[in-house]
Amino acid sequence: MPRGHAVAEGDRSGAPAEEGPAVGRNRTTGERARYWQPAALPGVDLLHARYLHKSFSRHTHESFVFAAITEGVEAFHYGSDLVHAGPGQIALVNPDTPHTGHAGVPEGWTYRTIYPDPELIRSIADDTLALRGDVGFTQPVVDDPYAARLVVAVHRAAEEGNALAADSLLRLVTARLLRSHGGRVASAAPRAAGARDAARARAVLEERMADPPTLERLAAELGTSPFALLRAFRTAYGMPPHTWLTDARVRRARRLLDAGLPPAEAAVAVGFTDQPHLNRHFTRSVGVPPGAYQRGKSR
Repeated sequence: MPRGHAVAEGDRSGAPAEEGPAVGRNRTTGERARYWQPAALPGVDLLHARYLHKSFSRHTHESFVFAAITEGVEAFHYGSDLVHAGPGQIALVNPDTPHTGHAGVPEGWTYRTIYPDPELIRSIADDTLALRGDVGFTQPVVDDPYAARLVVAVHRAAEEGNALAADSLLRLVTARLLRSHGGRVASAAPRAAGARDAARARAVLEERMADPPTLERLAAELGTSPFALLRAFRTAYGMPPHTWLTDARVRRARRLLDAGLPPAEAAVAVGFTDQPHLNRHFTRSVGVPPGAYQRGKSR
């Protein structure tokens, strides 16, 4: 591993190392964020941001999340717990796991985040640890300064266009995190009596995302009561149906933006009333507006 890629993160100003059209800045708050997909790491997204007043709504990712904190403290709800991550620590989020995010100290937080595809993580687990099947992480925050430096090094290699170093370092940090903080994860079996109703409700919302039914009508279609469905859905998916629907719309909008659809058209396609409506919810889940996200993915 090249020595220069393992240097601890400085980030004194909180500014991303590269400026460009995909860097979002708020001159009033001093917040900055760059969300991008580097050519050096196909299929892997990166986020380098400094947030002071940012508040992420409860949301999920289809990918894993490795977020190395370089300054300040991030606080986030993970399940029923409120956890904190500071310098030298990494926030680890498994796919489809509801979580939030906000500043844990008045000065906010700066971090570098990697969003690796689940299939990549599974292949690394199989290749290095002989772990097959569903793998994941057992703790939302780990204190591992060396792994945090590796996350920073992945970013820096990608910024330099060094594909060999970026790919090598990503595999090194993933193997280290899996070995120390991960393993096989079993799919949770439905425990509640209403789990089937929750799954059917989710299928209806996915199919009718642009014009969803009310909770009362949805419950009637499924032959249950609104309150019973609300409780079952929250138990199964960690959030109520309306919150899940907003998250699902953002996730689908991301796929449409990846395919090149303009943000205004993506907003209507997934059921948001207009582009500002998409902008608001997209930024609260992804960290940057859809336009900046799309530019970062196309570079």
